[in-house]
Amino acid sequence: MNIYIGNLNYRVQEDNLRRSLQEYGDVSSIKVIKDHETGRSKGYAFAEMPDEGEAREAIGGLHETQYEGRQLVMKQAMPRR
Repeated sequence: MNIYIGNLNYRVQEDNLRRSLQEYGDVSSIKVIKDHETGRSKGYAFAEMPDEGEAREAIGGLHETQYEGRQLVMKQAMPRR
C-alpha cells in the first residue's frame, strides 16, 4: 500500500521516517518530496508498505501523532490522475 505522510517537519530525513514506520512492518520504499530548485523538503512524503494490514496499522498508529514537533497526517495515497 502506498501511504501519504503529510505535515512533516522540514528537517525529517527518510532514514528516520523509515525507522518509525518499520515498527509496524516492512517498508519497501520511502520518499520525502523535495523542491527541485532548492532541494528543501516540501513537508510531505510517500511510503510503500507491501503488507496492507501492516500499512493500515501504521496509518492508525501514527496519524495525528506528534513527530519532530508536528502533528502527522497519514492516509492511503490515491493514484495520480
